[in-house]
Amino acid sequence: MSDVEIKHVYKKYGNQSVLTNVSFEIESGERFGLIGPNGAGKSTLIDVMTGLTPMNSGDIYVDGKHVPKDMVHIREQIGLVPQDIALMKELNAPSNLEYFGGLYGLSGKLLRSRIEEALEIVGLENQKKKAVKTFSGGMQRRLNIAAGILHRPKLLILDEPTVGVDPQSRNKIFEFIKYMNEEYKTTVLYTSHYMEEVEALCDRLFILDNGESRVRVTGRNQANGSRQCEVAH
Repeated sequence: MSDVEIKHVYKKYGNQSVLTNVSFEIESGERFGLIGPNGAGKSTLIDVMTGLTPMNSGDIYVDGKHVPKDMVHIREQIGLVPQDIALMKELNAPSNLEYFGGLYGLSGKLLRSRIEEALEIVGLENQKKKAVKTFSGGMQRRLNIAAGILHRPKLLILDEPTVGVDPQSRNKIFEFIKYMNEEYKTTVLYTSHYMEEVEALCDRLFILDNGESRVRVTGRNQANGSRQCEVAH
């Protein structure tokens, strides 16, 4: 069963085509990699999927619901971790998560338990009292991720989450993604321009170049570990 269906999506800004006939599906419970160079259209596609910007034509379904008609339901199912860190840096980590949890409708004992859980998952459980402005870039990235998982989303979208982070934080991010996927069966959409990251983390890959579908890379061959490729149409 597909958690995400993207069908013949086109997006233009003025006369410039940013997405051209992009189509793929993400199966429930898989870790799906969207890879391409900077400017390939990855972030634009995520903006379209999450209703932040309209597409010119095409269809997108998330959890069986149509974008943009059913965005209230869709946003309840999505945890979005954008490239830009969106934190209140004068506050500490729990206060930041309390704010974001409130946006998801969480409160009281449930919110407090989710904050404890999220901080532990991303390895920040011992950093509760410090202001976020004292965190390293990697720690801020991990807290940004924690904000996106408080409501235990069905689909977790991470847009280049390891940009500018140290190797230790990168490894913790990978561990966290695998944990969410295996423990809660969370479907993951992970974008990057680092082939080795997506290769190591994801079940299937999809290559986007200059806004166009180039190559769809399927799962690994069980016999030799290689991946099977096909030209996307």
